[in-house]
Amino acid sequence: MLITLAYYQCSYYYISDLNHPTCFSNQVTSLLPSLLSDQITEVLLYLQLKYFSKCLFSFFSATEKKPAFVGLGLCYALLSSVFFSVVSLLAKKVEGIHSIEISGFRCFFQGVIICPLIIYNEISFFGPKEQRCYLYLRGFLGASAMILLFYAIQHMPLADATVIAFSNSIFVGIFAWMFLKERCTIWQPIFTIFILIGVILIARPPFLFGSHIPGIEVNYTEHIKGTFAAFGSALCAAISMIVIRKMGKSVHCFISIWYFSVIGCIECVIVVSIIQEWRLPYCGKDRVFLLIIGLFGVVGQVLFTKALQIEKAGPAALMKTMEVVMAFILQYFFLNRSPSWLSLGGALCVIVGTCGIIFHKWYTRKESQQ
Repeated sequence: MLITLAYYQCSYYYISDLNHPTCFSNQVTSLLPSLLSDQITEVLLYLQLKYFSKCLFSFFSATEKKPAFVGLGLCYALLSSVFFSVVSLLAKKVEGIHSIEISGFRCFFQGVIICPLIIYNEISFFGPKEQRCYLYLRGFLGASAMILLFYAIQHMPLADATVIAFSNSIFVGIFAWMFLKERCTIWQPIFTIFILIGVILIARPPFLFGSHIPGIEVNYTEHIKGTFAAFGSALCAAISMIVIRKMGKSVHCFISIWYFSVIGCIECVIVVSIIQEWRLPYCGKDRVFLLIIGLFGVVGQVLFTKALQIEKAGPAALMKTMEVVMAFILQYFFLNRSPSWLSLGGALCVIVGTCGIIFHKWYTRKESQQ
């Protein structure tokens, strides 16, 4: 009864004094003597979560206001690339924990943060009834793409795994033509060839490059495992994008992220239990890294969603390719690994092909609207 009374009184102050944090803090403090210590903690945790949810929701929903300056959306996209690159770096640095378990931690933190946003916005956790099959598929594919990417990062150089994962634009174009009946022009196969050449330069199959393969310090079996995992990640991410396009605007972005988080957690727990790779992270930096992976993953997703809200999809997606550049920079400075010329050449081919596909789609769509 006491907690309920405090909850409603604090909620009243929260709503009425949200724009006056000092007043709000004083009013909450005045309630503290009347509560036991554990009840105080419970109320304060609720208020902190509620206030954090309000801030994130305001950030998401402020789409009608004019951006503070030209190019703000591109800045958001660039920042999201930085956060995602740091997530990949930390996944590489974590020791003794399987990539699937790392993915589970990220899904868990993502779910914890997105849950209050859904509650605040009064959205059904299940989503529209007619779209639930697509939501289940989106959640499974999105989580699988992340798991495979983290696996690739642990078994091959960070930059190489990132570059191959960015080859998903090949599959997006093919699947969009097959299932969404989107137009395919002659330029798309040309740019696809560029991307495939880049992937081959990074994978470096022995039948093309011989038995002594430059730039591969681990044994080639591990490298090829990582290559297939990164390619699988690109495939799953591409199908996930097609599913999201198919659902369109009928499904709120929070629900899409929620399904990704919940199904990802379930998927990770099941797979880790089957392969019996469940381990507690080491004390110290590994636990800190896992916490940062979860938080930065959510921040990166929020920033990129915000970028798409206030910036055209073409330029925002082009800025996203900066993840490849960031991967090479972080690999050089934090992993003490210089990229080989073949890796740089492959990355250049993938970036040219990806940017070509994005720019071509943006240009043709702009022409059709005129």
